[in-house]
Amino acid sequence: MKVAVCGKGGSGKSTVTTLLAKELAGRGRKVLVIDSDESNYGLSRQLGVDLPLDFTAYFGGKQKAMQDMMLSNFTHRFFHETWEIQDIPEGYYSEKDGVKLMSSGKIHTANEGCACTMGNVLTQFIEHLVLSKGEYALIDMEAGIEHFGRGIDNGVDLILMVVEPSYESLALTGKVSELGTSIGKPVYLVFNKVDEENREWMKKNVCERVKILCEIPAEKSIASAGLQGTELSNGYPAIIRLADFLEKCGRGKEAPAHAG
Repeated sequence: MKVAVCGKGGSGKSTVTTLLAKELAGRGRKVLVIDSDESNYGLSRQLGVDLPLDFTAYFGGKQKAMQDMMLSNFTHRFFHETWEIQDIPEGYYSEKDGVKLMSSGKIHTANEGCACTMGNVLTQFIEHLVLSKGEYALIDMEAGIEHFGRGIDNGVDLILMVVEPSYESLALTGKVSELGTSIGKPVYLVFNKVDEENREWMKKNVCERVKILCEIPAEKSIASAGLQGTELSNGYPAIIRLADFLEKCGRGKEAPAHAG
């Protein structure tokens, strides 16, 4: 199953992706985490691994890949055959405790250009990635909704939107629901940083068309790990329920249909 994890910047996308990956791997599932956020350097630390080489480098680097795209009038195909998780070349992934991490690419220097090349490579990779039963690809999307415009979400099975207690995040749920529906992808919500003061307010102001799968409380341990850039530990009840849901979807016992 291919799962896109999206949300506004700072909502906790990387945190949810990390905890969910660790929970699924702890159940013996093969998990690939794809870091598609070119400006976030924290995901690898949360997983407890080093950041691997930019996957774009496999195709000659960002500039070479962009030239190939321009010469073909942006129809260049980086992939001609299907890929499996084990086909990812050594050096282009990091691995720990059953979780593999790959990165589409990062912005490393000023004036190097936009991230469109990385997005194109990633879009094609997800389209060509074939997963067996019990395998999961979790894509930690860039902040916001530009990934919808790039077509990255077209190749996933469902979309998880992480929602934090802020007006911007709650308002964005309606747009993500609309965009997901337009490409035929079910969208589900994961509430993050929830406490007694904001829970009911969040529920009242969220898009009513989208189902809330779980609520992750405002945990000091998670906030501390995020501040210090240290590895996260799994075992949170909300994440366990989230993993249960995905496994039911994978077995066909839960139809991943859009709530609206």
